[in-house]
Amino acid sequence: MADKELARVRLKRKGDEACRKMIDHLQQRDPNLYKELGLTSTQPAPPVPAQDPVECSATLIPTTEAFWRAKENDKSIYPVTKNNIRSRVALLITNIKFTNEELNRSGAEKDEVNTEKLLTALGYEVVKHTNLTAEDIDKALVDFSKHPKLKETDSVVVVIMSHGKLGLVLGVNWQQGGEKPDEFPVNNIYKHLGSQECPALLNKPKIIIIQACRGDEKGYVLISSDSAVVCDEVPKPGPTAPAGVDNLDEDSLQCVHKEKDFIAFLSCTPDTVSYRRRDHGSFLIQFIVEVFNTFAHKDDIDELFRKVMQRFEDFSLRKQMPTKDRCTLPKRFYFFPGL
Repeated sequence: MADKELARVRLKRKGDEACRKMIDHLQQRDPNLYKELGLTSTQPAPPVPAQDPVECSATLIPTTEAFWRAKENDKSIYPVTKNNIRSRVALLITNIKFTNEELNRSGAEKDEVNTEKLLTALGYEVVKHTNLTAEDIDKALVDFSKHPKLKETDSVVVVIMSHGKLGLVLGVNWQQGGEKPDEFPVNNIYKHLGSQECPALLNKPKIIIIQACRGDEKGYVLISSDSAVVCDEVPKPGPTAPAGVDNLDEDSLQCVHKEKDFIAFLSCTPDTVSYRRRDHGSFLIQFIVEVFNTFAHKDDIDELFRKVMQRFEDFSLRKQMPTKDRCTLPKRFYFFPGL
């Protein structure tokens, strides 16, 4: 018995490929010894055929009644009723033509059409504006925050497409070095739709999509194939409770965070540019439409945005990477299209 065990050990030390060849050879040359040693052929299993990539749908796939019912009482999911869906409303602002014609955004017409089509298919009444100044963008948001449907809707979507800088969206009168920059602060979106100024949207998802540059830097670097990245950050101590946390009394007033239930999806990382094709529009909007059409019937908003980011990876668009920003969604949100 010891000799057989020693023989098996020696075979294994040869490595998987050498071991397999040795065992197969021994089985042919000396079947009796092969049986005495208790060996079995280690032929590799046939390779699993690679799965074909999911083909994107050109139209929105509807969810099923059964899927909606299964999520209906899940406390970790924002509630959605059929009445809520009928009250959905979205804001779409697209800047295409600028006072300085060199800034005109060729292809943005496609983005406007495709975005409106997607939002409508998702059940949203689209409030649409084109070619606004920064002041008009701000006014459009204030007016939208007072829309009568907000009381009954389960969510809102705000899409703004223009040129931009970090934290700013440019109005159509923007001029380089102008005395009064035509710039809309992105923070105003959160101000106008937040808990204080828009109580009708309290505890409801507010989905923000911004297609605009956030600076003028390129969003990529060149690295060698054998490079390695390490982090030298000193480990921080584990989380501790804030001072006096056991000493708190509850006041009779109810408090809500002024910026809650938001998720923003920006076309690029801070300080970098985003890209648009003159014939088909921006990559971000193209991929959002494809992913939402194909997966919105079963995926929540966070997963949908992750899949859009994955599309940039799949297509090797390493010059640009969209990013989720200022996410304060404590629950998951599903569109449940087609109900």
